[in-house]
Amino acid sequence: MSVVPVRGEDIQSAEVAWFAPLCSDDFGHLGVPDGQYRSSWENTRQIALRAEQLGFRNILCPSSYQVGQDTLTFASAMAPLTSRMNLLAAIRCGELHPVMLARTVATLDHMLKGRLTLNVISSDFPGQQEDSAYRYRRSWEVVEILKQAWTQDEINYDGDIYKFKGLSTDPVKPYQINGGPLLYFGGYSPDALELCGAHCDTYLMWPETKDVLAQRMRDVHARAAHYNRVLDYGLRVHMIVRDTEAEAKEYARELVSQLDDEKGREIRQRALDAGSLGVAHQAKNRELADEEGYIEPHLWTGVGRARSGCGAALVGSVDQVLSEIEEYKKMGIRAFIFSGYPHLQECEIFGTKVLPQLKTCTLAQEYGRVPSQTPATPLGVGVRR
Repeated sequence: MSVVPVRGEDIQSAEVAWFAPLCSDDFGHLGVPDGQYRSSWENTRQIALRAEQLGFRNILCPSSYQVGQDTLTFASAMAPLTSRMNLLAAIRCGELHPVMLARTVATLDHMLKGRLTLNVISSDFPGQQEDSAYRYRRSWEVVEILKQAWTQDEINYDGDIYKFKGLSTDPVKPYQINGGPLLYFGGYSPDALELCGAHCDTYLMWPETKDVLAQRMRDVHARAAHYNRVLDYGLRVHMIVRDTEAEAKEYARELVSQLDDEKGREIRQRALDAGSLGVAHQAKNRELADEEGYIEPHLWTGVGRARSGCGAALVGSVDQVLSEIEEYKKMGIRAFIFSGYPHLQECEIFGTKVLPQLKTCTLAQEYGRVPSQTPATPLGVGVRR
C-alpha cells in the first residue's frame, strides 16, 4: 500500500536512472583523486553511453561551479549521441535570465526529440549567499515564467523579482507537448515543499530511514493536494551491489579505506548546497548510524563522509537490493536515480545484475508529454518491461 496516492495506473513500474558525475565526483577510493576518474567529457560521456546501452531510462546531469562541467553544454553534446534514454538536466533558477532559459531548454528539448527532463534547484550562486525564502521565491517565479513561455503565445508576468509584458514565445516552444519537460525537484524547507506542491512533477528525496521518507512524502502530498495535484516521488541513492552481502560490505569498507576525514570535510564544503537543510539531514544520518555506518540493515552512510548532498548507499546482494527497491516502490516511490563508485564500474554491475529484473518506464511518456518510443532495450541484456 502506497504511503500517499500515486499518479498513473501502472504503479509496478519505475523510472530507473543513473548518474553522470559532472561535478568531480568519481573515485576508486573516496576522497583520493585519480586521473582516470576525473570529471572530463570523455569519462562522463562513456558513463552516459553505457547507461543507455544497459537500459537506464534517464540520467541525472548535476550542476555545480568550482567542481564541474557545465550541465546544459554536456546535455546538448549528448543529444546526438543518444537516442532512447532521457537526460535529467539540473537548472539553478536565476542563473540564466528566465526567458533565455526557456529558449535554451526548448532548443535542447528539440535536439533530444523530447527526451529532456529538468531538475529544478535553488542553491546559492558562486560567491554569494542569499536568504532561503528569497531563493525559493525566485525559483517559483522562474518556473511560472517557463510554463508561460512553453504554453502561451506571450509572456506576461508581474512578480516580485521578474516583470515581463508582451514577450512573444515563438522562439521558445519545446518539443514536448502538454507543458514542456517534466520538473523534478528536491528540497526540505516549507518554501521548498510549497514550490514543489504547486509546480513540480516528481519530488526527489535523498536517502533516510523509511519512516522518515514516508513522513516526508506525506508532507509533500499535503502541499500538492492543496493545489489539487498528485505528484510522483523519487529517491536518489548510491549503490553497492555484489553477488553476496559479505562482498558488498567488504567493498564498502574498501571504498573509504583511504579517506582522510579532513579531506572529506573539504570535499563536502566546496559544494554550493553545503549549508542546506537537506545536507544537514544527511549529516544527522551519519550521527545516528551504527559503528559501521549503517542506519538501516542495508543503508550505509559512509558515502556522506566525502560528498555533499546524497550521502548514503544501498549495500547488499542482488536479492537484498531488489527487495529494498521493491519496498520503496510499495511506499509509492516511482523514480530512482542510482550511482556508485567508480560510476562506470557500478553502472555495469547494477545494469547487468539488477536492472534486468526490474519493470521500468519513462515518466514523461506516462504524462503524455511525448509520443511512445521504442523501449530502451539494452544491448545483450534481456530486460523485462
